[in-house]
Amino acid sequence: MSELRLMWRNTRMIVLCAISAALYAAVLVPFKAVPLIPGVTEFRPANAIPIVCSFLFGPAGAWGSAIGNMIGDFFGGVSPGDLFGFFANLFYGFIPYKVWNLIGDGSSPVPHSRASAIKFVIACLAASVVCADFVGWGDNALGFRPFSMLGNIVILNNMLAALALSPFILRAVYPRVQRGRMLYRDVMPEIATAPVAQRTTGFVLLIG
Repeated sequence: MSELRLMWRNTRMIVLCAISAALYAAVLVPFKAVPLIPGVTEFRPANAIPIVCSFLFGPAGAWGSAIGNMIGDFFGGVSPGDLFGFFANLFYGFIPYKVWNLIGDGSSPVPHSRASAIKFVIACLAASVVCADFVGWGDNALGFRPFSMLGNIVILNNMLAALALSPFILRAVYPRVQRGRMLYRDVMPEIATAPVAQRTTGFVLLIG
């Protein structure tokens, strides 16, 4: 997770973070008028954006997800639960590319076969579950809503957007970003890859 800190030393990563946040907020805000749970979550096709930006921009996409969600919250009413939403979205944008680094075998995250599609679903599901855990636990701890209800709604909401929209967006933009050498690995090559054993242990703990 050191890249979440180190990316702030890289000007281009900061710009990519700003782009990710702006995109996420721009799609979030119009759908604030379609709440699923008033004051907590709404119909969010924008949830495809953090998945896409995670695969493209890595840690910049993660911070962009958190900041973009925070901007969107200002348009839907601020509450103490928004703090948990910030960290939930940080990890929603952080986990997809980290999981893909372990199970993707160095290939493009654009689903192109049954095996790659299954791996894509695993990465999105892991991110959605962790996001739901943060939001659900936080609101439950604050006494707002029960964890079981909110957690399941957040997972479903995230997965619908992630699976219905993000593969098509990635198919359109990933090759172009790759050719422009603007993927996070190109912009920030100093990001160190942990040993496979360490990454596998982390993945097991994540899904355990």
